[in-house]
This record gives sequence, C-alpha cells and structure tokens, in this order.
Amino acid sequence: MIIHLDLDCFFVSAHRIDNPAYANIPLAVGGRSNLAIFDRKKSVKKISEISGAFTSSLLSSHGNKTFEEYFVDKDGRVRGIITTSSYEARAYGVRTAMSTAEALRYCPTLKILPPNYPLYHSLSYKLKLLLEKELPSIEQFSIDEFFGDVSGWVKDEDVVVFANKLKKKIQDELGLPISIGIAKTKWIAKLCTNHAKPFGVKRIMPQEVNEFIKDIPIKEFPGIGSGYEEKLKKYYIKTLGDIREKKELFYSWGKSGKQLYDRICGIDYEKITYKKSSKSIGLGRTFEPIMDRDEAKRRITILSRHLSFLALKDRHEPMSFALKISYQYGEKEKGNIRANRIFNEQYFKQEMIKLFNSSDTHPQYSITQLVITLSNFKENNLATMDIFNYQEDQIQCNITTSLQKLRAKYGVDIIKTGGEL
Repeated sequence: MIIHLDLDCFFVSAHRIDNPAYANIPLAVGGRSNLAIFDRKKSVKKISEISGAFTSSLLSSHGNKTFEEYFVDKDGRVRGIITTSSYEARAYGVRTAMSTAEALRYCPTLKILPPNYPLYHSLSYKLKLLLEKELPSIEQFSIDEFFGDVSGWVKDEDVVVFANKLKKKIQDELGLPISIGIAKTKWIAKLCTNHAKPFGVKRIMPQEVNEFIKDIPIKEFPGIGSGYEEKLKKYYIKTLGDIREKKELFYSWGKSGKQLYDRICGIDYEKITYKKSSKSIGLGRTFEPIMDRDEAKRRITILSRHLSFLALKDRHEPMSFALKISYQYGEKEKGNIRANRIFNEQYFKQEMIKLFNSSDTHPQYSITQLVITLSNFKENNLATMDIFNYQEDQIQCNITTSLQKLRAKYGVDIIKTGGEL
C-alpha cells in the first residue's frame, strides 16, 4: 500500500509548538514578496537542508517582527497574503491566497504572524529523518507532504493501525498534527488525505475507488488547475466520476490524458520516486515598480550571485540562462542565451546584464518583477567550451570556488561585489 502524509496547517502548527497562547484561536501566517535579498545592509540567510523544486534554498526569517513592522506599509496600508490559516480561521472564511486586509475583514480577531522559514524547513527536515526510520522508502513531495511505500513492510489489513501509530509518533515527537491517506496508488492516497483531515487516517481499497471518487469535484484532484477545469466543463465533466465514464476521450488526448485518467481511476500504479533531479533552478522577486535601470541591473547582479551559489552548491553545470522581465502595465519580455564557457559567477553576472540590455524592450515602463533561470545541466560540457577563454575561465572558476567555500561557511552575503552596494 501507498501512504500519503500531509501536515495539517503546517506553518500555523509550527508556530503553535512553543506558544500555548496560539492554541484554539483564529491564527494565520501571511507573507510578502521577500525583498531583503536586495538590502545593502548585511543580512544572514540560512541554506535549507531540503532540496526540491517545491521550496526555496535561501531562507530568511521575519518571525521576530510585529504585525505592524511586517505587514503595514509606511502609508498605513496593510499588505501581504495569507499562506496558511488554522481551522478556527477557516470557519470565518479565511483562505490561502486571500489578502491579509480581506482576511481581517472576515475575521477581525484573526492573529496573523510573519513567516519563519528556517523554522518550517527545520521541522520538515526533522520529519523526513523520522519517516526514513519508520518507512522502507519515502518521497518528499512538498515541504509538508510525503509519500511512503509500505508494500511488503506492513500487511494490508494492518496498515490503518500502523498509520495511526505513525501519526501519534509524529505528534508526540515533533508536536505536529498530520493526516494520512492510504491506497494502492499514489494519487488516490493523496486524494484520501484531503478527506482524512484534520488529524485523521483514511484508507480506500481498490474495489472502493469508483464509489469514492464518484461525487468528488474535479478541482480537488492534484494536477487539475482552473484552466484544465474549464476545459473539462466544456465536456460536461464536473466530478471525478464523470471522468471515469470518459475513458476514450481522455485516451484520445495522448500520454497526458491517459496518465490523468489512470491516476483518477486508481489504475496507474506509479512508483514513488526517491529523489527528483532538478531540470532547472530559478530565482526571482516581485517588487514595487522601479524605473531606474541601474537599480534593475543591481538587482539582477544580486539574484545572479545567489543563483550561482545554489547551482554550484548542487554541482550543476548549466548550459542555458534565461531572464523574465515583468512591467507595470502587464507587459512581459523573456530572453535566453546558450552558454559556451565554464560556468562561474563572474561570467554568469556579465551574461545576465547583457541579456537584460537586449530584453528590456519597454524602457518607458517601470519594472515589477525579475526572474532568472538556469537549465540544461551537463555533467561535463568541456567539449562545447570556448577554448579562447579557457584560461580566463579557469582563473574565474578558482575565484568562484573560494567564494563558494566562504559563503557556505559564513553566509551568501559575506562577500558582495561593489556594484551590488
């Protein structure tokens, strides 16, 4: 059997561990675009022990800030969005992605806390270590979700008892409430967890799948977003049970349609993956509109330094660089280049500035977002390198290696270039 574990209201639960005053009250954690990366002052950023596309590797904490310091601008406006809310808050209509101002209108007594990402990542890592001792194989699906395969480890008739004991162990040792779904396949197990919450266990046997999914709205199934939901509604498909009756339609859509149909019907039998390899890594920030192009280039240089550190930390040798620019009035531009030199921090910064100069096609507009991405990783791309710059690249690589060691020990901001200041 496959089990899916999902922490209940994770960020809120994390804050409640050592704060009894937060128990049983409407509580939420909110967030804002983290612009501390662009500060000229020294700051400390922790490197996450968790890897994966679902999470940032650079962590910052705002846990010591008050509501006014973190959420209220100088003009008095309340900013930010809700990232997690307690069940007490949800009873008032508070939901994820709702603005903090709107959440307070729904629930005036709501207490909203600034995020503490080092705390969340530390607890997630501790949970991973606990699960590695209790389960023969696990897959971390997100910061607060895991899959486990207990086939041959626990008898099918004993798996509910096993899951309840595991749930209690996690609560006792980490102070975190968790819900567990159980099924023969991954995605039905994940769907079960939604119906096990809060702090419950639910199992669906293969012969029960059709009845279980019959009336579940299609938007509840992982992988069906709002766009896909609208597409399905054109075929009068509103529930997962409706999908089960449309096998020929979904199979006609090729591999992706077949995959979705099989997952929903519980006939996919996909294995859990032990480690997901990254195909790309990126870093970006959204901010108040800026017109100053020198400031935009400064921010690109800072993002490049951080992304360079992350790429080298994970031993990636990227062959492609990309930049996305978002403007104040909804315009967007993208640019990308193919690298032909050994990857190092200085070369990467230079190329990203060149890419910005060529991609910034709306100089009359203010910029609201910058995102840079590295992809097309190669284990050894020396054969494709520009030999005329080889000696210079070796020097830069030696410098980058030295900087990497210092930053790994003392923080990503221990050494900055003059242009960043």
